[in-house]
Amino acid sequence: QVQFVESGGGLAQPGGSLRLSCLGSGIIVRHYPMAWYRQAAGKERELIADISIGRVTNYVDSVKGRFTISRDDALNTVYLQMSSLKPEDTAVYFCNTLAAREFNWGQGTQVTVTS
Repeated sequence: QVQFVESGGGLAQPGGSLRLSCLGSGIIVRHYPMAWYRQAAGKERELIADISIGRVTNYVDSVKGRFTISRDDALNTVYLQMSSLKPEDTAVYFCNTLAAREFNWGQGTQVTVTS
């Protein structure tokens, strides 16, 4: 059974940083294009960053230059380094494959940016 376990969220001040981790279980993440998504309260889940099998990365404009997606193949983990955080980054963050069709969603990790 495939599971994604997200961690690393928490409370941050505007301008601060957090690093999110996504551990894949039952899946070899380097075999799939992987992505980070987020869902703010009352809004739909949105794709914010993805990394291809060959480590090419893409970002939505709202996080470009502030967030970095990466992958550690030895740890079977995908990361999201977030810096220059803004209150509008407050959301539950999830990882999944870029297609997001094959496997269930994990619990996500809450990120709250507030002063």
